[in-house]
Amino acid sequence: MPTPEEPGPRPGGRPRDAALDEAIILATRDRLVRDGYSLMTIGDIASDAKVSRPTLYRRWSTKFELVVDALDYGFRKQRDSYAVDLSSMAPREALVEAVRRLDPAYFNPDAMVLMGNFAGEAIRTPELLGILREHAVEPRVTLVENVLARLQESGAVRDGIDRHTIATMCFGSYFAAFYRGESRDEIPEAVVSVLWPAIATAKAPRERRPSR
Repeated sequence: MPTPEEPGPRPGGRPRDAALDEAIILATRDRLVRDGYSLMTIGDIASDAKVSRPTLYRRWSTKFELVVDALDYGFRKQRDSYAVDLSSMAPREALVEAVRRLDPAYFNPDAMVLMGNFAGEAIRTPELLGILREHAVEPRVTLVENVLARLQESGAVRDGIDRHTIATMCFGSYFAAFYRGESRDEIPEAVVSVLWPAIATAKAPRERRPSR
C-alpha cells in the first residue's frame, strides 16, 4: 500500500495530493481528541480540513478506515523512540530514559485524552483499543522490559526481578499523575529512585542523590 510520503494513483490515474491527505489526517486526529470516535463526523473532518466530503470519501470509504490511518500517522512518527540504543548510558540512567519514553505524551501532548477516548470505545469499537495496545502501549512497555533484561545481562540488576510487572507499574505512573493532576516531568527520576534500591545488584553503581 502507498504511504503518505509515496502517494499512489487515484482511480482516474492522477496522483493523490499528499498535502491534502495530511490535512485530512491532522483534522481527524484533532477531532479524535475533541469529540472522540463516536461523536466525530466525516462532515466535521472535511470542514476542518477545508475539503469536500466527496474528496474525503475518494480517499477513505469509512470513518474507521480514516481513523486507522490517522493513528498510523502518529505511530510511524513515534516508532524510532522504541528502538533507541541506551547501551552507552550508565545502568540507572538508561532505566530513567526508558521510563521517560514510556510517557504516552512523550510525542503527542493529547495522547492521554486520546487513550481515554479509546478506552471509552472498548464496548462499541473494541478494535480501536486493540490497535492502541499493539502500536502505542506494547512497544513502550517492551522498551522498559528490554532495558531491564540488558541490565540483568550486564549484572547491574538482579536476575529474579519481574520485568513485566515493573514495566507495567512504570507505565501506570503516568496515568496516576494525569488523574491526580500532577506534573509528569519528574516521574522518570522519581520512579527509578524508588525502584533502583530494590532491583540493583551490589555491583551496580550507587544511586547518586541530588544535592541539597
